[in-house]
Amino acid sequence: MNKTIFSHFHPDEREFVERAAEWIENAARYHEQKLTDFLDPRQAYILSTLAAREPDVQIRLEGGSEHAERKRALIAPDYADLSQEDMQLTVLEITPEGQRFTELEHGDYMGSLLGLGMKRDKIGDIHVLDDGCHTVVATEIASYLNLNMNQVHRLHVMTSLLPIEQLRAAEQELQTMELSVASMRLDGIASDVYRLSRSKILVPIKAGRCKVNWKPEEDPSHALKEGDVVSVQGMGRFKVLELEGITKKGRYRVKIGKFV
Repeated sequence: MNKTIFSHFHPDEREFVERAAEWIENAARYHEQKLTDFLDPRQAYILSTLAAREPDVQIRLEGGSEHAERKRALIAPDYADLSQEDMQLTVLEITPEGQRFTELEHGDYMGSLLGLGMKRDKIGDIHVLDDGCHTVVATEIASYLNLNMNQVHRLHVMTSLLPIEQLRAAEQELQTMELSVASMRLDGIASDVYRLSRSKILVPIKAGRCKVNWKPEEDPSHALKEGDVVSVQGMGRFKVLELEGITKKGRYRVKIGKFV
């Protein structure tokens, strides 16, 4: 692989870039097919970028729904027909017993899944519904989860496995807020969204626990723009929905959507 490719990506992404490049080389040179674990949007972008440089390779991305965030990728030689390939996606239906299921949130389901020893890359999107949850999981671990998952945040639950065609996808809920900020700097907007002082929000950013569009971002002065998705480990995510203009005092009016 051309070593200059690393200059296009963050140092923290080097390990994934190397793996993705190897998958693509194996498909081009040895005619191998590779089904990956779930990729986040940034990883999917990296893989797609590398694949575009190799004319003898194609990829297919699937996450179970039209607007899926996390997807598995199938990498193969360009002559293969991937349309009929099984992407090994299964729906884990989780139904809390009783009438207290409305208390459960995305993080509760995620915590319980990871608590069973699951790696995050075996779990796709988690769709929180009015009557429970549909989670897209890798088929190879679906039976284990179905047998062992019986509690979410101290509530007993029932589980069943469904084909991916029966997935009920939930629309992502955003709690909107209007901000007036001096600039579009990452640290300034993040401190307002998370209601932290500027000095406190600098800690996770400089420690590498912040991502912009799923890419690590350690520069507090990084300028955000419309459409950017920001996540800070342990604090949740938000999206810059709209730059609504500039006030007479030169401040930016920004509409933010916080994922709930």
